[in-house]
Amino acid sequence: MIAIPEKGKNILMSLFLTVSAVLILMPLLFMITASFMPASDITSIPYRWIPKKIHWYNFYRALAGNDGNFVFIRNVLNSLIVSASITVTTLLLSSITGYALAKFRFKGRNTVFMFIMMTMMIPFETIMIPLYMVVLNLKLQNTYGGLIIPFMMNAFGVFMMRQYLLTFPDDVIAAARIDGCSEPAIFSRIVLVNSGPALATLAILTFRQQWDNLMWPLMVAQEKRLKTIPTYIVSFAEEKFADEGAMMAVAFLASLPMVVLFLTLSKYFLGGSAMYSAGKE
Repeated sequence: MIAIPEKGKNILMSLFLTVSAVLILMPLLFMITASFMPASDITSIPYRWIPKKIHWYNFYRALAGNDGNFVFIRNVLNSLIVSASITVTTLLLSSITGYALAKFRFKGRNTVFMFIMMTMMIPFETIMIPLYMVVLNLKLQNTYGGLIIPFMMNAFGVFMMRQYLLTFPDDVIAAARIDGCSEPAIFSRIVLVNSGPALATLAILTFRQQWDNLMWPLMVAQEKRLKTIPTYIVSFAEEKFADEGAMMAVAFLASLPMVVLFLTLSKYFLGGSAMYSAGKE
């Protein structure tokens, strides 16, 4: 077997990572450049990666929609309200549950945790219709409640916070109890404050999942005023006169909030991911 020098390994690894990065970023680059081109330039062969001229009309079409009612802005607001609300409730409830399962000793603790984990094995498609019937019976269709309440907490969030808090020093909690701190104060002032990386990671994952959620809003939100970004993209793409440039502009605008969120929390997200991986080893 031929031994590869260390320098050669570094070159091969750098080449592999560069190629991987190009393959991953190429669709994003295509989306961005195509959003500034007319449809005729997008479909031309070979594809011109640098637009000849900035075609701002694509963004007007994206915002106005094919019927010119500018419902896109309302749909963005709906997605922000739904995604942010679910993210906040998921962080709060998952951290409380994870803290209880990680730091409190009670009978059946592991059984409760296993039952929570079992729900992760159930595909959403199997409970979608029963959940929809519950929403109908509670008269939550075409309401923010119908979009938010079914996703206020998830098993993955509980799992992630429990695993993170298992590594939280018990001595710190014990010292706080000795000093007379109540359990709510310990959780809010000590545990929650020092769980930033895990909370940021869970926030990004939860927000992204709900921002991209298509099936549930498609079922629950029948009125245009309550539709979210994914449903807007679907309806925009199905329109007879929608062109490729406007569709790319819609996709570009729809992805901006996630990019901003990731860049804002990237430091905590990467730190939380690394800490979570280390905790599993």
